[in-house]
Amino acid sequence: MKKMGILWGAVLCTLLWGSAFPGVKIGYELFAIDGDNVFQKLLFAGVRFALAGGAVLLYAKARGVKGLALRRENLGGILMMALLQTGLQYMLFYLGLSNTSGSRGAVITGSAVFFSVIGAHFLFRDDRLTWGKAAGCAVGFAGVILVNLSGGADLAGSASFRGEGLMALSAMCTGLAAPYSKRLSEMGLGPEMITGWQMFLGGSGLLLAGVLGRGWLPVVSPAGIGLMVYLAVLSSVAFTLWTGLLRVHPSSSVAVYNFLVPVFGTLLSGLFLNEQILTVRNLTALALVCAGIVLINRKKTDMP
Repeated sequence: MKKMGILWGAVLCTLLWGSAFPGVKIGYELFAIDGDNVFQKLLFAGVRFALAGGAVLLYAKARGVKGLALRRENLGGILMMALLQTGLQYMLFYLGLSNTSGSRGAVITGSAVFFSVIGAHFLFRDDRLTWGKAAGCAVGFAGVILVNLSGGADLAGSASFRGEGLMALSAMCTGLAAPYSKRLSEMGLGPEMITGWQMFLGGSGLLLAGVLGRGWLPVVSPAGIGLMVYLAVLSSVAFTLWTGLLRVHPSSSVAVYNFLVPVFGTLLSGLFLNEQILTVRNLTALALVCAGIVLINRKKTDMP
């Protein structure tokens, strides 16, 4: 029953996150965001996450959840979480995704699990890196590299730092945020408090950067507002549930399900963006990422 709880909760989170890939790209179109305007993208991201964080805090307050106040002793940890999980991570995500395809971005984001595994090794004695996990990291990263290859073997010729490079840095922030979130949970902070404040503060930072840079949303329509609400709701639900899972389970055991993000993201990008996804390279890359996760999840002896 305990494993089933992780399974269904994590599947829901990764399905929601996977839908964000086509959702963000469709949002760019609905709000007529200029592909080269950095501050429009930051404003778009800031509105989404400030709304999501505020919604989590207000809903938790209405339910009578205790311990929501932001105090001096936990301010530093929440600010670091806001930077890793929302501010810096989604700044890189939004900028990178505008310069690559939704399906390719989804697979690259799957590498976040490997950063989580490595981070957990240094933060938790009962979640050490093992030979199986190390092999899984190597196989999984092979999939990440493969999805960036063109028909030949020239990696540099098929990827760009502004696209795939920024997506990889975003994945690193995501991966490091998972074990850090668990550490905050062990300090007694609840999932609603961590999720609500980190998204609200991180989103507010993105929003402020967008405003200071004179970013704006050129077109505001009912369809665009509806999509923004959906993106905010999916973040509220997914991050709160994910933080709750991290609170009661080992970080690597939860992070292992991140392999579903590229699977769902690639499939949904193909469905909603009409991207070509059924290629040998993409399918092989996804298979390698999934194989890496299987290796990570196997019980092996600790590395010396």
